[in-house]
Amino acid sequence: MGYPDGVNSRPDLTLAQRKRQLVAGELTESALQLLARKGFDAVTIDEIATAAGVSKRTFFRYFASKEDVVVQFLADMGTGIRAELAARPPEEPPSTALRHAVWVPLGECADHGERALRVVRLILRTPALHARFLERQAQWREDLAAELAERLGLDADADPGLYPRMAAGMALNAFDAVLHRWSAGEGVVLDVAPAPDALLDRAFAVIAPALDAGPGARA
Repeated sequence: MGYPDGVNSRPDLTLAQRKRQLVAGELTESALQLLARKGFDAVTIDEIATAAGVSKRTFFRYFASKEDVVVQFLADMGTGIRAELAARPPEEPPSTALRHAVWVPLGECADHGERALRVVRLILRTPALHARFLERQAQWREDLAAELAERLGLDADADPGLYPRMAAGMALNAFDAVLHRWSAGEGVVLDVAPAPDALLDRAFAVIAPALDAGPGARA
């Protein structure tokens, strides 16, 4: 669950697009940290704009509401997961490729330590945000299933798509279980708490046999 790193250096982006990306990143960072620290209902859009150094009008150029900030954040997470799966070597077993894919947001989460932990807890413990998180995960499952079917060369017209959907669902269940376990309990010292990568390895050790026994799987 990473944070925007500011300006994207891709050469195909114009200066205006890079500036817009930077402002959106600063707004997202300010909003998530304020919401995580003070609680979703306690933070106003004025406070977010002030913390990001922009006007309230500028905020509404990028987001329709506080909730929209989190929804876009979750959408970007899903995009990262699918992109990583598409980029994995074709010879990898499904369990390995999917483990790397769902590690993308978890790895960014681990890199940001306590800041990311606060945001994870905000999303999991705020009913409205958790509901949107579950909605996004349903979309991620469809996207991952489509990517996995293409990866394994399955004919969508001839195959009912049972394996890709189940495999994507298992991978995302592992992702969700790791997030809940990592964020459980208040006052957890990160240095002694279970690391997300170790938790993910344990989760995938459980589901890997089923993932790699599916159609098109390689040993």
